[in-house]
Amino acid sequence: MLCLCLYVPVLGESQTEFEYFESKGLPAELKSIFRLSLFIPSQEFSTYRQWKQKIVKAGDKDLDGQLDFEEFVHYLQDHEKKLRLVFKSLDKKNDGRIDAQEIVQSLRDLGVKISEQQAEKILKSMDKNGTMTIDWNEWRDYHLLHPVENIPEIILYWKHSTIFDVGENLTVPDEFTVEERQTGMWWRHLVAGGGAGAVSRTCTAPLDRLKVLMQVHASRSNNMCIIGGFTQMIREGGPRSLWRGNGINVLKIAPESAIKFMAYEQIKRLIGTDQEMLRIHERLLAGSLAGAIAQSSIYPMEVLKTRMALRKTGQYSGMLDCAKNILSKEGMAAFYKGYIPNMLGIIPYAGIDLAVYETLKNAWLQRYAVNSADPGVFVLLACGTISSTCGQLASYPLALVRTRMQAQASVEGAPEVTMRGLFKHILKTEGAFGLYRGLAPNFMKVIPAVSISYVVYENLKMTLGVQSR
Repeated sequence: MLCLCLYVPVLGESQTEFEYFESKGLPAELKSIFRLSLFIPSQEFSTYRQWKQKIVKAGDKDLDGQLDFEEFVHYLQDHEKKLRLVFKSLDKKNDGRIDAQEIVQSLRDLGVKISEQQAEKILKSMDKNGTMTIDWNEWRDYHLLHPVENIPEIILYWKHSTIFDVGENLTVPDEFTVEERQTGMWWRHLVAGGGAGAVSRTCTAPLDRLKVLMQVHASRSNNMCIIGGFTQMIREGGPRSLWRGNGINVLKIAPESAIKFMAYEQIKRLIGTDQEMLRIHERLLAGSLAGAIAQSSIYPMEVLKTRMALRKTGQYSGMLDCAKNILSKEGMAAFYKGYIPNMLGIIPYAGIDLAVYETLKNAWLQRYAVNSADPGVFVLLACGTISSTCGQLASYPLALVRTRMQAQASVEGAPEVTMRGLFKHILKTEGAFGLYRGLAPNFMKVIPAVSISYVVYENLKMTLGVQSR
């Protein structure tokens, strides 16, 4: 007979919490995993509660809110496989042991910078025999029934993720672990992210349309403000006109995400790295190339989105009518107007977005990650918002020129000029400030977009049965 006993004394309470599992039919190969009796001091009761909630959520297959022994065994089997993958990724020397230098190097590869002294502290918490190295048994025994607040969760908590959807399409794709790719969990993440992006973009569509109008029409002589812009839109087409262009903006999420993900995975193989997760410069290279491929594939939809946002009431009956009108009057080349500045904007946006996120992440870990690597929702949202905002600020002049080139034929009397010509014209007539027309509504939508996409993403993950990262 095999059993696991947990005894938890609680301060200020007469009763105790007691969990008991037993089974006579446990497979022989699992016996080495479950030789365990665990006594938890009362001051660690909150940690025990976190652990219990986590395994019940992950292992409760029949959704009855309870974890029976077979479900518990299944959870531990899955959890041990995850721990084995992490152990192998940290064991750089392939000698079956992990030392402080390997921890430092592994985290550095993932953009997390810690000192060797900090790595030794991590080791001491797991090292049973005082060798300052840990083998597989020590690693497994420490993590198997312990709330994972260490190296694996530093990696998982702090993955830079595209769930922070602010309506831009220049972000580096998500990193997925080997397990997520093998189990098909990756596509659930993509579906949840796509759904979150659709809701987020729809909620912030009025600000997005105002940004496009200000980019194209605002000038020194026509100083369009936020209130005036909204008033003008409502007066011209009613409240419904605030969402012009949103349909195509939402529609292009799915094909772009799919193409970007597939291209990213292929480019990672071409890079030839043996790392499960790419280093920062490798992510930037692979992500930028994947973004260029995805943008090239769906760029006509970008042009359509701009034209639909700028259209007047009754100008087009819909997206197809708009596309037919552009094709008949301007030819196929019109669907790639602004393509060059759009491609050039990928590198500064993605590079600064990643760099700022990594800087903020390391600053938080160095200062606050004493007992846990979990930054909490608000810290992650703040880091995602700030990094995305900085990325947009760097690439905004290119985005403005792209939008004006896309809109050229839709604005009466607008000359057909090149990217270089537009830059010169804007600087000459409006100064450097002219390159940032529409920046205010663009920044106003960042915080609500990030918050909404995060909340919807988490709810969709639960619906789709996606495990928390």
